[in-house]
Amino acid sequence: MSEFSKLAQQAMLQTQESLQEIGRKQQKLYIGIPKELSHQENRVPLTPLSVGLLVEHGHRVVLESGAGARSNFQDRHYSEVGAEIAYGPEEVYKAELLIKIAAPTLAEIEWMKSGQTLLSCQPPAYLETACLQALMKKKVTALSYEYLRDEGGTLSVVRAMGEIVGTTSVLIAAEYLSNVFEGKGLMLGGITGVPPTEMVIIGAGTVGEFAARAALALGAQVKVFDRSLHKLRRLQSNVGSRVYTSVIQPVVLKKAVMSSDVVIGAVRSNHGRSPCLINEETVSRMKPDSVLIDVSIDQGGCFETSEVTSHDQPIFRKYDVIHYCVPNIASRVARSATYALTNIFTPILVDIADSGGLNNLIWKKPGVRNAVYLYQGHLTNQDIAERFDLPLKSLELLAMAKN
Repeated sequence: MSEFSKLAQQAMLQTQESLQEIGRKQQKLYIGIPKELSHQENRVPLTPLSVGLLVEHGHRVVLESGAGARSNFQDRHYSEVGAEIAYGPEEVYKAELLIKIAAPTLAEIEWMKSGQTLLSCQPPAYLETACLQALMKKKVTALSYEYLRDEGGTLSVVRAMGEIVGTTSVLIAAEYLSNVFEGKGLMLGGITGVPPTEMVIIGAGTVGEFAARAALALGAQVKVFDRSLHKLRRLQSNVGSRVYTSVIQPVVLKKAVMSSDVVIGAVRSNHGRSPCLINEETVSRMKPDSVLIDVSIDQGGCFETSEVTSHDQPIFRKYDVIHYCVPNIASRVARSATYALTNIFTPILVDIADSGGLNNLIWKKPGVRNAVYLYQGHLTNQDIAERFDLPLKSLELLAMAKN
């Protein structure tokens, strides 16, 4: 055997190196849940059970005292599952990741530290220049629930809150038709031998669909109007029973509104103000003690007579018609809304940790990537960039540069 052959044989007998995939190390999260400052906001993003799950995964959760009280979750419910209770905002705002419901105020942004990650609501129409500049200055990475999509491409938070608001709006109508609130004294629905109450729903989106479901279940006579024939057809199919539908024609809509007992306005605009579809003259000719519920009030309202009200003073009367124009109806049933939200947020928080951080999750989940409007202080949302006439940065390029 030649010397070369011996050398080759020895090389084959030596331990061989093999390439093995290196898994990402799970990141331990430090999560802060501050108490909401808005008097209209009663929800909390995580339930005690969800917090307990996160603590079991090794994450640290700090909750400001009283954060869950308006959803009927007490501090002890959180502390019993491992959360730390802070008796002021300072400790909460030291967290690497903040999760809350309402958009942060300027005072809350002052408490934030540089480089934090923020999950919250942030409709572009309500974003103030000073708040945006403050977040950018602190190099915050911020995600907006309004843009968060699930695996099927559905706006998950918008959909969930729409389902709640649609159903709740019908229950609100039932309250104000009763004698308890000086209404007509009608039961929403119908019984044998008594004609059913008439309800008009303007808008065939998620809110309109679930309002129609609830009203039909109670026995009301429902008419749904929308500009989109596709939405009307989809609502008809999803509801599973025949319901009166019509594209919006002013004469037909006006006649239906004037003869109805309840009108629910649920027309949304993708950009700017919602369309005003019912004028003051039509409202003045409605039946006395009829009920108007303007779900679109946070976008300006779809009734000319609408004025913003609050949960404390939810109604006013005009032309002897009861107007309910409270933004954020979901906060009226805060506990149910919190359960719906925690089902969305908890898996995302677990995924952030399992992926080794938000940067990795952005690449992994397009629906989460779609929700990012600030990345380390850089503006990445086109709607916000156009509103404030600011330069737009590519999130993909920014994230690639950091990886």
